[in-house]
Order: sequence, then structure tokens, then C-alpha cells
Amino acid sequence: MSSRPLVEISGLGKRFDTHWVLRNASLTVEKGEVVVILGPSGAGKTTLARCINFLERPDEGVVIVDGELMGFELRGSSLHELSERRLRLQRANLGMVFQRFNLFNNLTVLENVMEGPRYVKRLPKAEVEDRARSFLARVGMSAKLDAYPAQLSGGQQQRVAIARALAMDPKVMLFDEPTSALDPELVGEVLQVMRELAESGMTMIVVTHEIGFAREVGDTAVFMVGGEIIERGPAQQVFSSPSQERTASFLASVL
Repeated sequence: MSSRPLVEISGLGKRFDTHWVLRNASLTVEKGEVVVILGPSGAGKTTLARCINFLERPDEGVVIVDGELMGFELRGSSLHELSERRLRLQRANLGMVFQRFNLFNNLTVLENVMEGPRYVKRLPKAEVEDRARSFLARVGMSAKLDAYPAQLSGGQQQRVAIARALAMDPKVMLFDEPTSALDPELVGEVLQVMRELAESGMTMIVVTHEIGFAREVGDTAVFMVGGEIIERGPAQQVFSSPSQERTASFLASVL
């Protein structure tokens, strides 16, 4: 059995034109660990999440998930980018839930959740439908199988998005500010689903501004400023006695 971390991020960097939005980010995530990523707007948190599953192509560094290099393969001594088809299969290991729900408006709730396993993993339709129904039940959406996204509240759409990601049987769940587009009264229902996922042992990387949730559920807290990780450690330690003044001042402003 491998003793290496489930996710290994090493020296990750990303620039847009000449501006580096992510610099030398390194992080490991163990199986079953919940890592919460905090920081002010523009800190590079979303870019880090998108680079992990290669929605943004890193300009520097590598990401390894369960021993497999993301986005590239080694041929001889040089790296070559994967085809879009192989990249889609890799991304299936990393369920992604976005700020905006990104559901297909022309598909029902059930069809949205079936889409990935059916067309990316090419699993049999009957199996996919059974799994989709199961995951929708898990997030409390069984009563809305035939509804379209426009007929749902934001919280309901986000719960469908979580079920859609889970239906791909990912090794890791990535959440990018999953409650930031929701009305305040709808935030709790999404956080509860995420809380239950964490309790079930799902490995999670969560970019969030929900400090109470991060403090309660996070195993490890990461604080970013200006595209750099300036602090990381056990969540309770970071929240109660941060080692960096910039982390302390940020937490003081939001707690």
C-alpha cells in the first residue's frame, strides 16, 4: 500500500500575460483529509483549484493525484500534454464544484448527473441512472429528478452540482467558493451536504470564505496572499494562533 499523499502539489505557478497569479504553491493532501484554503480576494485561491485539475494549465510545477501526473505524460525524458480525451478521464478523479453551478439548462436534474458517467466514463445507461438517483438522494434532491435548473433555487442547483461531481466516483472533491453565489438563507443546506461528505471520509479541498465551516470541518488550513501560500498547518492551530501576522489580521477581520 502506498504511503504517499493522495494529492501532491509541487512548485505550482500560473501567470496571465506577465502577471503571476500563483507562485511556487506546494501542498500535500492525505486520503480522507479536508483542506480549507482561505485568503482575501485576488489571493490566487481559485487559480490554485483550477490548476489542480488542469482547467488552467500551470506554467510551472506539477500536480500528482494518486501517483499519476496530471495533464502530462513522460515520454523518455520529456513531458507531453495529454489529449483532451485522456485529460477528461483524469479530471473524473477530481470532482469540481464551482461558484456558479454550471448545470446544463436543457437537461433535467437526473440527466445532468448522468451526463459525465455516461459520456466520459462510458458506463451503461442503467447503471448510471441507478447511481445518479442514489447520489441525488444523498444530497436531498430525489423529489426534483425531472425538474430543470431554472426551476430550482440556487441551493438546490448547487446540491445537484455536488451530486453530479460525486457520480463520477472522484478520489478528491474540489470546491471553489461553493456558497458565494447563494442567498444567505440557502448557504446552510449546501454546507450541510459538504459537512456530511467530510464525515464520510471524502478527501476535500475547499476554497471558502465560510470561516465557521472551515474552522469546524477543516483538518488543515491554508492561507494565501498575492498568489502565494504563506501559512499552512492544522486548522485549529491556524485559527487559534496563526504564525503569520497577515493571517492573523485577516482572521481578525472576518471572525
